[in-house]
Amino acid sequence: MPVAPLVLLEAGLIVAWSSGFVGARLAADASSVFLVLFWRFVIVALLLAPLLWRAARQGLTVRSLLLQTLLGIFAMFGFLAPGIKAIELGVPAGTAALISALQPLATAALAGPLLHEQVDRRQWLGLALGLGGVLLAVSGALGHAPLWAYGLSALSTASLVAATLLAKRVPDSTPLLPSLAIQSLATAILFAPLALWDGGILPDLDLGFAAAVAWFIVLSTIGGYGLYWLCLRRTTATRVGSLIYLTPPVTMIWAWAMFGEPLTLMSMTGFAICLIGVAFTHGFGLRTRQPPQEAPARQSSAGGTVRPPPAPGAPRRSVPPCRGGAAG
Repeated sequence: MPVAPLVLLEAGLIVAWSSGFVGARLAADASSVFLVLFWRFVIVALLLAPLLWRAARQGLTVRSLLLQTLLGIFAMFGFLAPGIKAIELGVPAGTAALISALQPLATAALAGPLLHEQVDRRQWLGLALGLGGVLLAVSGALGHAPLWAYGLSALSTASLVAATLLAKRVPDSTPLLPSLAIQSLATAILFAPLALWDGGILPDLDLGFAAAVAWFIVLSTIGGYGLYWLCLRRTTATRVGSLIYLTPPVTMIWAWAMFGEPLTLMSMTGFAICLIGVAFTHGFGLRTRQPPQEAPARQSSAGGTVRPPPAPGAPRRSVPPCRGGAAG
């Protein structure tokens, strides 16, 4: 089965991850956000249940089950529940996006001691540029929410950082879709009390509710979380985390296209700075040239050694004269 190039997976991750903020807008317009999130994860778990059953029959270990449950608790419930509640309490979406954008820096700072990933000066410069771009894009609005509401937003970011480091620290061979099934089931169980507290657990039978749930399932869960874990399995936590810098500006483009929200010069300038920061972090265009290597010698059919011709421009090696007669 062909594997997509990493850069295409990362581009898909940026688009899919930013779709979650649009989904929250759709959910707020349709019904209780917690109710939408509950049914989002219930339906994902049901859709992926056959794949989970097959993985269990093929030898899913208790260790994998516990690990994927923890990833669901931190990356899904721990990231979404406090983040959404913070916005509901008055934290502006731009400020919430800015606090969330601290995730790449926190991940990079902890990746060294916990994951033994080396983050060089160029990457730190890229992370700093990305943070500056996000700050410029969201214009640094602070809002008038209570102080502890901003703590909820920070808790949301810390939860995603913990999940990212855990996924890299404890690698697991469970296939991606069964992993999402376990994570979604654990998250649905945790969202059930919040949905009940917020008005009930029965779904609203209207088009707006169905559209919000479908958006979350296809783009934000299978697309967003699926690509997030897939990218983490193929590259470093610092590189994947840096992509989060592009989600607030891309969210603004989503909002412009879907809801008619204006795009300002400030936000587009911030977007450009974010792109430069991510390019620094990923090292685009900074490949080092390797010196040409001489191919190994091979044996001829007659038993002698045959050396390949020298590389263009390479000095020719002198060969001592033959002191004996021809073989045979």
